[in-house]
Amino acid sequence: MKEYKMRRGEHLEERIPDMKATVEDYFGPITETEEYKGSDLYVVGEPDNPVFERITAGTVEYSGKKDKLGVDFVERDPTELGPDELEAAGEAVDAKNSFLLEATGRDAKSRRESMKRTVEDDPDHDF
Repeated sequence: MKEYKMRRGEHLEERIPDMKATVEDYFGPITETEEYKGSDLYVVGEPDNPVFERITAGTVEYSGKKDKLGVDFVERDPTELGPDELEAAGEAVDAKNSFLLEATGRDAKSRRESMKRTVEDDPDHDF
Protein backbone atom coordinates (compact mmCIF):
# COMPACT_ATOMS: atom_id res chain seq x y z
CA MET A 1 0.00 0.00 0.00
CA LYS A 2 1.34 3.41 -0.95
CA GLU A 3 0.25 6.56 0.81
CA TYR A 4 0.22 9.90 -0.96
CA LYS A 5 0.23 13.37 0.58
CA MET A 6 -1.67 16.32 -0.81
CA ARG A 7 -0.05 19.53 -1.92
CA ARG A 8 0.66 22.03 0.82
CA GLY A 9 -2.55 23.69 2.01
CA GLU A 10 -4.82 21.16 0.31
CA HIS A 11 -6.90 18.38 1.83
CA LEU A 12 -8.05 15.12 0.26
CA GLU A 13 -11.71 15.60 1.19
CA GLU A 14 -11.70 18.94 -0.65
CA ARG A 15 -10.12 17.46 -3.78
CA ILE A 16 -12.34 14.34 -3.80
CA PRO A 17 -15.53 14.90 -1.78
CA ASP A 18 -16.98 11.48 -2.76
CA MET A 19 -14.13 8.96 -2.75
CA LYS A 20 -16.39 5.96 -3.44
CA ALA A 21 -17.91 7.49 -6.58
CA THR A 22 -14.51 8.67 -7.81
CA VAL A 23 -12.93 5.22 -7.39
CA GLU A 24 -15.90 3.65 -9.23
CA ASP A 25 -15.66 6.21 -12.06
CA TYR A 26 -11.98 5.47 -12.64
CA PHE A 27 -11.76 1.74 -12.01
CA GLY A 28 -15.15 0.00 -11.78
CA PRO A 29 -17.67 -1.14 -9.17
CA ILE A 30 -16.61 -1.50 -5.55
CA THR A 31 -16.86 -5.10 -4.38
CA GLU A 32 -15.90 -4.71 -0.70
CA THR A 33 -14.03 -2.59 1.82
CA GLU A 34 -10.76 -3.40 3.51
CA GLU A 35 -9.37 -2.07 6.78
CA TYR A 36 -5.97 -0.36 6.64
CA LYS A 37 -4.50 1.51 9.62
CA GLY A 38 -7.97 1.93 11.11
CA SER A 39 -9.57 3.30 7.91
CA ASP A 40 -11.92 1.50 5.52
CA LEU A 41 -10.62 1.57 1.96
CA TYR A 42 -12.60 0.64 -1.15
CA VAL A 43 -11.73 -2.52 -3.08
CA VAL A 44 -12.44 -2.99 -6.78
CA GLY A 45 -12.18 -6.77 -7.07
CA GLU A 46 -12.82 -6.89 -10.81
CA PRO A 47 -11.57 -3.62 -12.34
CA ASP A 48 -12.91 -2.45 -15.70
CA ASN A 49 -9.40 -2.45 -17.17
CA PRO A 50 -8.07 -6.02 -17.63
CA VAL A 51 -4.51 -4.97 -16.76
CA PHE A 52 -5.57 -4.51 -13.13
CA GLU A 53 -6.25 -7.58 -11.04
CA ARG A 54 -7.42 -5.68 -7.96
CA ILE A 55 -7.41 -2.08 -6.74
CA THR A 56 -7.65 -0.82 -3.18
CA ALA A 57 -8.05 2.93 -2.69
CA GLY A 58 -9.39 5.38 -0.15
CA THR A 59 -8.72 7.89 2.56
CA VAL A 60 -6.27 6.94 5.31
CA GLU A 61 -7.28 9.07 8.29
CA TYR A 62 -4.77 10.30 10.85
CA SER A 63 -5.77 12.12 14.02
CA GLY A 64 -3.96 15.41 14.33
CA LYS A 65 -2.47 15.16 10.82
CA LYS A 66 -3.76 15.57 7.28
CA ASP A 67 -5.41 12.52 5.77
CA LYS A 68 -3.52 10.70 3.02
CA LEU A 69 -4.61 8.78 -0.04
CA GLY A 70 -3.96 5.06 0.34
CA VAL A 71 -3.70 3.08 -2.89
CA ASP A 72 -2.68 -0.43 -3.88
CA PHE A 73 -2.78 -1.30 -7.58
CA VAL A 74 -2.38 -5.04 -8.21
CA GLU A 75 -1.60 -5.57 -11.86
CA ARG A 76 -1.66 -8.80 -13.80
CA ASP A 77 1.54 -10.33 -15.13
CA PRO A 78 2.09 -8.85 -18.63
CA THR A 79 2.98 -12.31 -19.98
CA GLU A 80 -0.57 -13.46 -19.13
CA LEU A 81 -2.22 -10.70 -21.15
CA GLY A 82 -3.59 -11.26 -24.64
CA PRO A 83 -3.06 -8.78 -27.50
CA ASP A 84 -6.34 -6.94 -26.80
CA GLU A 85 -5.53 -6.69 -23.10
CA LEU A 86 -2.05 -5.35 -23.84
CA GLU A 87 -3.67 -2.44 -25.68
CA ALA A 88 -5.43 -1.60 -22.41
CA ALA A 89 -2.06 -1.14 -20.67
CA GLY A 90 -1.76 2.48 -21.82
CA GLU A 91 -5.28 3.20 -20.63
CA ALA A 92 -4.44 1.61 -17.26
CA VAL A 93 -1.43 3.90 -16.81
CA ASP A 94 -3.53 6.92 -17.82
CA ALA A 95 -6.33 5.99 -15.39
CA LYS A 96 -3.87 5.48 -12.54
CA ASN A 97 -2.04 8.76 -13.16
CA SER A 98 -5.26 10.75 -13.69
CA PHE A 99 -6.74 9.41 -10.45
CA LEU A 100 -3.58 10.22 -8.48
CA LEU A 101 -3.35 13.70 -10.03
CA GLU A 102 -6.99 14.46 -9.20
CA ALA A 103 -6.60 13.20 -5.64
CA THR A 104 -3.22 14.72 -4.77
CA GLY A 105 -2.86 17.65 -7.14
CA ARG A 106 0.61 16.30 -7.98
CA ASP A 107 1.79 14.89 -11.28
CA ALA A 108 3.88 11.71 -11.52
CA LYS A 109 7.20 13.55 -11.32
CA SER A 110 6.32 15.50 -8.16
CA ARG A 111 4.85 12.35 -6.54
CA ARG A 112 8.15 10.54 -7.17
CA GLU A 113 10.14 13.44 -5.72
CA SER A 114 7.90 13.53 -2.64
CA MET A 115 8.29 9.76 -2.11
CA LYS A 116 12.07 10.10 -2.44
CA ARG A 117 12.17 12.85 0.19
CA THR A 118 10.00 10.77 2.54
CA VAL A 119 12.38 7.82 2.23
CA GLU A 120 15.47 10.00 2.67
CA ASP A 121 13.96 11.67 5.75
CA ASP A 122 13.14 8.35 7.47
CA PRO A 123 16.26 7.35 9.46
CA ASP A 124 14.53 4.32 11.03
CA HIS A 125 13.77 2.61 7.72
CA ASP A 126 16.21 -0.10 6.58
CA PHE A 127 16.85 -0.55 2.87
